[in-house]
Amino acid sequence: MSSVVVEAARGWIGTPYLHQASCKGVGTDCLGLLRGVWREVIGPEPMPVPPYTRDWSETQRDETLWRVARRLLQPVYLQDARSGDVLLFRMRAGAVAKHLGIAAEVGARASFIHAYSGHGVVESPLSPPWARRIVARFRFKQET
Repeated sequence: MSSVVVEAARGWIGTPYLHQASCKGVGTDCLGLLRGVWREVIGPEPMPVPPYTRDWSETQRDETLWRVARRLLQPVYLQDARSGDVLLFRMRAGAVAKHLGIAAEVGARASFIHAYSGHGVVESPLSPPWARRIVARFRFKQET
């Protein structure tokens, strides 16, 4: 399934960044990218996504995204890296984890696909500064 996930995610490259959106070629944010890949690989989304602000869950210190990911995806050890993994990032120390990406390549040329404000959907090197921010790794379940 990992190659299917990566192929689907790469199909979104070039989609502009648009907060709360999930429409390939039109606009998406990082959660919208994951939602779009889910629809392509798994099928209909498992639940509606309520509107959210850019600073959602920060004031409550609630790890909402992490909690929902654990429920809908298969958690795996951080060291068990595979292409197609869903990566959850903490962008600042002490902040809640709320950036998502999909591992494209692993190993010496590791990269990930993500929707990034100001850049749209891109495939970025998983450089040490990015890798240090990963707090959880998940896989799409074979059956949902």
